[in-house]
Amino acid sequence: MVSKKQERFASSGGKQNFIGATQPHRAIFGKVMSAIAFACAAIALIPLVAVLSYVTIKGLSRLNISAFTELPPPPLVEGGGFGSAIVGTLIMVGIAALISIPIGVLAAIYLTEFSRGKIADAIRFATNVLSGVPSIIAGVFAYGVVVLTMGSFSAIAGGIALSILMLPIIVRTTDESLQLVSQDLRQAAVGIGATKFQTVVQVVLPVAIPAIVTGTTLAIARAAGETAPLLFTALFTQFWPTSLTEPTPSLAVLVYNFAIVPFDNQQELAWAASLVLVMLVLITSIISRLATRKRF
Repeated sequence: MVSKKQERFASSGGKQNFIGATQPHRAIFGKVMSAIAFACAAIALIPLVAVLSYVTIKGLSRLNISAFTELPPPPLVEGGGFGSAIVGTLIMVGIAALISIPIGVLAAIYLTEFSRGKIADAIRFATNVLSGVPSIIAGVFAYGVVVLTMGSFSAIAGGIALSILMLPIIVRTTDESLQLVSQDLRQAAVGIGATKFQTVVQVVLPVAIPAIVTGTTLAIARAAGETAPLLFTALFTQFWPTSLTEPTPSLAVLVYNFAIVPFDNQQELAWAASLVLVMLVLITSIISRLATRKRF
């Protein structure tokens, strides 16, 4: 007769052998899945590396001082640059930032700190819908509301169109960053006698600023590379921008215009301007990374 202790030992030993037998299979499966994940990550990087390499090769040879300081050349004229387009892009992105950043940050503060229930859910849903609207729709809207009202294409209209695209990004990133701030900090501030306004301004916002800066720089990077809204609002001009109420050049529209013409000099400028746009996006990404690492 086999005792109960022997039965338990035999049963336990059987389980240990089974577990030990499955360990090599698990290790092999883990290595295979790790290799597949690494391969997928490498494949995902191929388009990025290809685009960056091709734009750099095509545009780097045309970058020089004149490219940043001279006006776009007419057809069949050598030389020239896109200095006016850089200035116009900075002006319109600056207008968009002045409009969207205060509104977006304040809206996110209201959602997180002062609003509850259905109102907050409705605003967040509307923000998500707005973030999915094609950029050309924002351009058509700005054309109907601003351009037709003012009677001309302008930097103001272009800035308003870009602000519509930047706003949902800023609202969403700021809202999420404020929600990540620990409730203990809020309760501690209230516990020492701080008002709701003081808690938000002096406690919550300083902690969330790195994430807010990240969202803002990403929104600026998107706005700087948009073309469709500016075709309907700012149009383009070969001259330096002198007024906010006149057609204004931009890098994205210059690339669009010069890339489809049969003139070699203008095509080379289009590649150089594309490289500058890529560098602007890279710089904003670096700024966002540095802001994320900063601690307050």
